[in-house]
Amino acid sequence: MSKKDKDYTGFPGDCNQTQLKALSDFRNIVNQMGLSEKSYDDPYLLRFLRARKFDLGKTQQMFNDFIKWRKENDVDNIMTYMFDELPQVRTHYPHGYHKTDKMGRPIYIERIGMLQLNKLFEVTTEQRLIKYYIQSYELLLKRIFPACSQAKGTKIEQSFTILDLKGGSMKMVSKQVYNFIQLASNIGQNNYPEILGKMYIVNAPMMFTGIWAMIKIWLDEKTKNKITILGSSYKEELLKHIDIDNLPDFLGGNSKCESTDALSLNIGPWNPDGTKPLFPVESPPQLVEEVQQQLEQTQEDEDQQQQLDQLKNALADMKLATPVEKPPHNPNKYEVTTQNNHIVSDTPLNTEVGEEDNQFSQQQQQQLYQQLQQE
Repeated sequence: MSKKDKDYTGFPGDCNQTQLKALSDFRNIVNQMGLSEKSYDDPYLLRFLRARKFDLGKTQQMFNDFIKWRKENDVDNIMTYMFDELPQVRTHYPHGYHKTDKMGRPIYIERIGMLQLNKLFEVTTEQRLIKYYIQSYELLLKRIFPACSQAKGTKIEQSFTILDLKGGSMKMVSKQVYNFIQLASNIGQNNYPEILGKMYIVNAPMMFTGIWAMIKIWLDEKTKNKITILGSSYKEELLKHIDIDNLPDFLGGNSKCESTDALSLNIGPWNPDGTKPLFPVESPPQLVEEVQQQLEQTQEDEDQQQQLDQLKNALADMKLATPVEKPPHNPNKYEVTTQNNHIVSDTPLNTEVGEEDNQFSQQQQQQLYQQLQQE
């Protein structure tokens, strides 16, 4: 039985003709903006299209705002940002990645119930925290997802999130907490759409109903549908998605985290034994320098690729693949003048191109075009 259009997810390899047409049109728009197809490949563009239900006008507006936001926040250089206060931040705001779910998606956990907001902002500022969030998203795209994809053998581009509210008190119902949650959510929802695959909010107390009523106002419908709120009876539900050996012990699993730094170590396919730091501030200075050089080389490669693509397009427009025979030179077609008693054809360059020379030149052009096509 053939699928109906509404049954296509809009993910790579599962698009109907309407969605493919929207992707093609969006690709042309992005190319005209001079952006590298290597950085913004089809899966990347499909995330924006899915977020706006393949409405091309709304998608373009969202993407334009995203590109402007990237420039304003210097996101291209965010990997060199040193969030020196990260160890203290984790003390007051426990969070991190820990292994993968059954689909191969990275598991991101925040122990919101242990959040000490006043102490958090004694060691950092909102602006620095924003840069840290941006850096975290870029690491998710450039390091965590690729490692998960390689480990699973299929493309992974969404995460599995758990927010643990255990230990929370009435202090959670405050404007400061509300603004903090909104701050983090807006960065992801507006600039990294379709990253969230599924979210569970567990150990939710009765008072969370009031908080949720405020939060869900600024979440789009698609995001709200990915979120499930559970009380203390959540283990069975989580184990439907996560192997017990990958679930932290403080959530009822077998993975030792409670009395260790495992959550802070960000263990997973991208860092199997916890010895490969995820954030630049945790890395030796020489490693940070290597990362910067790699990023600069990547940018240089992208610029060269973009120039190469432009040259290919220019050659294609000239239709050099099928050379057109040039008529033999006819000196009688032009007026003649005399130079030093020699008759010279008054062509634009005062030169005569023989038929053999003309064919050789066209062959060179065709070989160049074919070589570029193979790059």
